[in-house]
Amino acid sequence: MDQKEKSELQSKLPIAAGINGRGDYLLSAVLVLLIKIQEEYHILFQKRSKHIRQAGEICFPGGMYDTNLDYSTKDTALRETAEEIGLMPRAVDVIGALDYVIAPMGVIVEPFLAAAEYECLDHLKLSNEEVEKVFTLPLAFFKQNPPETYQTLIKVHPSYINAEGKEEILFPAEALGLGETYTKPWGRGQSTVYVYRSDEGLIWGLTAKIIYDLVQRLD
Repeated sequence: MDQKEKSELQSKLPIAAGINGRGDYLLSAVLVLLIKIQEEYHILFQKRSKHIRQAGEICFPGGMYDTNLDYSTKDTALRETAEEIGLMPRAVDVIGALDYVIAPMGVIVEPFLAAAEYECLDHLKLSNEEVEKVFTLPLAFFKQNPPETYQTLIKVHPSYINAEGKEEILFPAEALGLGETYTKPWGRGQSTVYVYRSDEGLIWGLTAKIIYDLVQRLD
């Protein structure tokens, strides 16, 4: 391959490697907010309202990326934080991005580490439709209490049973001549699930995975 051909190929490659099929995933962003309370950093959490999906679960403020509203996923995290708990972007100092998380259920979550002053807690305005309450836990709690770890099994399902009890074929393995193996669920992949037990309740799933990553980086 001569240099011209090589240069032409290089010009067609991404500057930084991304995720093949990223468009197949829902994209969201969250804010991991640090607040210094009595000389000790705390992480801010919110408990989901009973009116929404995953009611009562503990999470970070954040939500789905909206191409009509957000220039970037950082904008998403800041916008959703303002909508959910009333903390305006001007009160938030974004430190940087943490590793994004690819969830088995088809969601990419991009977390941003940020800081805010303690006084901001006095001016929060919670969205009653989305947030039941807000609380903080010391960062040291997560350093001193490693999470419980569990595994879930991930399989590829080429079909499913619909509400009428009929099989809906998503991937026609038999018609494609791929053999019986791929007409049934296949794969033995596993996904690690972290669980932290706190006085405020269980912190688990993607939220716990982001915390675990942060703690490892700060050790």
